[in-house]
Amino acid sequence: MVNVLGFDIGGANTKAALLHIESQKATVEVVSKYFPIWKDPQKVTTVLFDLRNQFAVSYLDAIGVTLTAELSDAYQTKREGVTEILSSVQSTFGQTPIFVLTSNAELIAPEEAKQNPIMVASANWAATGWLLSQVLKNAIIVDVGSTSTSIIPLFNWFLAARGKTDLEKLLCGELVYTGSLRTNVASIVHKVPIRNGLASVSSELFATSGDVHLLLNNIKPTDFKSETADGRGTSIEEAMARLSRVVCADREILTKQEIFELAHYIYSQQINQITEGLSKTYGYIKSSTCDMVPVVVTGLGKDFLARKAAESVGVDSIIDLDSILPKQAVLATPAVGVALMTGFKVSEEPFQWK
Repeated sequence: MVNVLGFDIGGANTKAALLHIESQKATVEVVSKYFPIWKDPQKVTTVLFDLRNQFAVSYLDAIGVTLTAELSDAYQTKREGVTEILSSVQSTFGQTPIFVLTSNAELIAPEEAKQNPIMVASANWAATGWLLSQVLKNAIIVDVGSTSTSIIPLFNWFLAARGKTDLEKLLCGELVYTGSLRTNVASIVHKVPIRNGLASVSSELFATSGDVHLLLNNIKPTDFKSETADGRGTSIEEAMARLSRVVCADREILTKQEIFELAHYIYSQQINQITEGLSKTYGYIKSSTCDMVPVVVTGLGKDFLARKAAESVGVDSIIDLDSILPKQAVLATPAVGVALMTGFKVSEEPFQWK
């Protein structure tokens, strides 16, 4: 019997996946916690401990870790972030063997990761890519989370990402900094059509993408797990009030119809942001093969953002990750991926998992 815990430590959300291996069969459980690390980076240990205690296991054979939280402005450099976060993992789990994922989809020791922080910084996309490369020869994965969108190409059963770091991925379109909940509306649009004109938007953090998707029924209030821009609730009225401020107005100035028209326009522009990145990556892979190249959609925004972008590009086919992985794993794919990688590394016998 083997128990492995995989962590995906993000700037806003930390996710954990427990891999339990017994009689050559493996099962996975997933939990998640909203934790804005920039508010109190000293609480990383507490969050990891709380997540671990949600699983009914008495011991762990190994820990697998991937992280993106080092990008948070809680840290001055990625080196500082990687070092402090991994030290927190080590102090939480004592003598349990710990492995850290690199952007080459390899597992290394924490001390090596601290010496080479760029190798492990924001490498969680590699866990998702590795996981899907076990079952798909060629594909493009579009993972739309609460904060950003990862576009991960697979070619001939291997990761084919041109970018390894965040900067490289931004340059080639494999990282699009737009997401389902936390994206400032002012980073999606600079002008919006309203009252027969084109209004510039305020650059203040008045509303986020979560408000847009809440109004358009793309998400439920219970999906809006991050903080709202004004700290208020997730009712339709509250979301409308936030969105109206984007053009320096309010609910007494704009009609309900005008606010919903704003939401529809902003939504269309967010799809365009993802479409631009996907077009670059999809064209790159399609030019290298005569085979079909499906797009696999995942993350909170898989249906209303990833799928819409894939339809705009006109891809060969669209696959919901739900049809490949157990449904509970879809919203924590990097944590599941790094748990499985670690499980294969430490298990003394082969095992099967869907």
